[in-house]
Amino acid sequence: MFIGAQVSLYPMSSHFVDIITAGLDALRPYTDDLRIETDDMSTLMVGAPGPLLDAIRDLFAASAKRPEHVTMHVTLSRGCPGEPDDTSCRCDTLEQAQHQPLPERQDLAAQAVREAPVLGVEIDVQFSLYVMGAGNHMDEILGCIDFLKSSGTFLKSKNFCTRLRGDAGAVFETLRQAFLRFGPAEGHVTIDLTASANSPSRV
Repeated sequence: MFIGAQVSLYPMSSHFVDIITAGLDALRPYTDDLRIETDDMSTLMVGAPGPLLDAIRDLFAASAKRPEHVTMHVTLSRGCPGEPDDTSCRCDTLEQAQHQPLPERQDLAAQAVREAPVLGVEIDVQFSLYVMGAGNHMDEILGCIDFLKSSGTFLKSKNFCTRLRGDAGAVFETLRQAFLRFGPAEGHVTIDLTASANSPSRV
């Protein structure tokens, strides 16, 4: 399976270099676990979803600890049939989820969010889950929505997406669980998300 993300960070400040550098410094612990490639548009990260989601979380949390408004756009994908298999992307959670009924997956996801580390950074996220090529894809999406509403990070539903708010640790754990526990374990699943912190127009 191939699991990866395209990540773009957008500081709303003339001090954008310092903010981006702070975020990139947070990626150093993950360089042995992930393939990381950067160009002028985004940064590609490929690897197992544990270090992958931790790296994205820490990148944004480190940038958001400063007072300036910062946003991040991420496209997450697993199981894309157009990408080659990569042994570094192995994930036991996905293999276990294939054999678990939906209510059990919802309970396990909620427990993981409750146990998430507290990072002391308040963030907002809106995201959409896309389950590709599955006959029961709406059951999976609706099951994910039910989990989100009980996660403790749910803010509100919007057209085409769901809004989350809370500590970066809990919010990114919510995203991790949505990504791993919903949709077929061997199928193509993507998440499109935008994260924001320190917005002057936050409502």
